[in-house]
Amino acid sequence: MALNNPYNTTPLRNETAAGAAAQLLLLVLLGTALDLGPAGWLTGLAFAVATWAVLTRALSRSWLASFGAANRVTLARATLVGGVTALVADSFESPPPVTVLVALTAIALLLDAVDGQVARRTGTSSSLGARFDMEVDAVLILVLSVYVATSLGPWVLLIGAMRYVFVAAARVLPWLNGQLPPSTARKTVAALQGVLLLVVGADVLPYALAFGAALLALTLLSWSFARDIRWLWRTRDSRAEVGGQAR
Repeated sequence: MALNNPYNTTPLRNETAAGAAAQLLLLVLLGTALDLGPAGWLTGLAFAVATWAVLTRALSRSWLASFGAANRVTLARATLVGGVTALVADSFESPPPVTVLVALTAIALLLDAVDGQVARRTGTSSSLGARFDMEVDAVLILVLSVYVATSLGPWVLLIGAMRYVFVAAARVLPWLNGQLPPSTARKTVAALQGVLLLVVGADVLPYALAFGAALLALTLLSWSFARDIRWLWRTRDSRAEVGGQAR
């Protein structure tokens, strides 16, 4: 006798399918209007499939009763980030449509201030929603750093890669997995990364100012990570004791 699911996952699967459809529609619009090359098409398609697969799997493990308005906003952001990713990939083959790239990025950054507020006002905050939001942010910063690196140099890639290096290090050093306390400074630095990279990518600044803006972004991010790592190191023993007592 087969066991029945304790809740209906069909609505959640429908949400992720709708997100994938929106991503494909945006890709078709960009491809038709801007004549995307193979790199743009393939990267955009890979992004859509990966987002759908990862989000569907995460939802199946989350036991959420509904997808929620905040996650819909984040999914819309992910769709825009997919478009940005396709344009950046295509920029290696032909000059990028800077206006379109900047517009998609700007909207994605603006919506970043919306999903959290929606979650709090509707009482639908969840660990999955926070993780989804964080991952979309991380991908956008990585993609923008790749784009900016083509004009300022490979050192800019450190901005986009830093979080992924931290995650990889946490697999080897478990104390890095600790829960960090809320921090306005951390949130401000994270928000500034996208803004500064967007301004540099818009190609409206002289080279010296663009270089300085990207360097400022990297400096602030390095400071923020160093600050958090120091806190995690200093509290590792106390957190281990609490964990041991809980067991």
